[in-house]
Amino acid sequence: MEAWIQSLIDPLPLWGLFVIIAAFIFTLAKGADILVTEAVTLSVRWGVPTLLIGATIVSLGTTLPETAVSVMAALGGRPGLALGNAVGSIICDTGLILGIAALMRPIPLDKRIVNRQGWLQLGSGVMLVAMCVPWSTPMAAFTEGGRLPQWAGWLFLTLLVLYIWKSIQWARKGEGPEPEEAHTDEAGNAMVFVKLLIGITLVILSSKVLIPTVEETAFRLHVPEAIIAATLVAFGTSLPELVTVVTSVRKGHGALALGNVIGADILNVLFVAGASAAVTGGGLAAEPRFFQLLFPAMLFLLIVFRLSVVVSKTHLRWWSGIVLVGAYILVTVLSYTQ
Repeated sequence: MEAWIQSLIDPLPLWGLFVIIAAFIFTLAKGADILVTEAVTLSVRWGVPTLLIGATIVSLGTTLPETAVSVMAALGGRPGLALGNAVGSIICDTGLILGIAALMRPIPLDKRIVNRQGWLQLGSGVMLVAMCVPWSTPMAAFTEGGRLPQWAGWLFLTLLVLYIWKSIQWARKGEGPEPEEAHTDEAGNAMVFVKLLIGITLVILSSKVLIPTVEETAFRLHVPEAIIAATLVAFGTSLPELVTVVTSVRKGHGALALGNVIGADILNVLFVAGASAAVTGGGLAAEPRFFQLLFPAMLFLLIVFRLSVVVSKTHLRWWSGIVLVGAYILVTVLSYTQ
């Protein structure tokens, strides 16, 4: 199938490749949306508590597009694309999406919840970088790169299970953001299963088309795959979060939007990077560019967000939004000009 897809995209002009990328990012997000909706429907019908659904299916579903692309890329021998998508999604979520939300209107801060989740968010980012550093010769990371080993991927997935379990406990105590109302499908079980299969198929096929298209685009632009993944693909796979956050803020649910973005950042490390490293025998190679630009940019944005929360009193305000969006634009420009 890969050879057939490659034969279709090879004759296309560069603008055609961008159209393909945009179209299949849309189908990827749509497939993930269908998959989550139908999974929630089955869970409700089978008597699974709504709390458990929100902390597992819905939370994992929001990062499903990133996970599908990264895991497929890792299995296809493209570790830079897999890791770049995970890191780029954190950069996009924290810089662009949170920044836009803060610019739209002040976001209320429940310091106890935001600090707890925020430190987990920053800790996840630091842990990802630390796992990739070749500690025998750490300075070589800037010239030779590093690697996220397979065992670290399994460790991240174990921590993911613990994080979900703890999230359920916090939610039971009323210490988490209120979940959005679940809209379930009224179709019969057979039709729900059919839609579930359609969602899975869209996610898998979209990922299979996206990866070689991104690779061809990177080749023609003379830009590393990791950069394309960390900017263009990460932005595309983060569009569902962007739409959700903007809608939530407009409706006055800024705290929910903030919680969703922080949770997505944690899952980008534990779920996206973790699953991608776990399925590859040699783990994920981190090119020198990660240590020269992408990792510092990710940590910078996470630290800026943490400092914004610390110095803010009751709301995250416009000045934080300017800094976050400005940092995101700077990172994106540097990615293509270095």
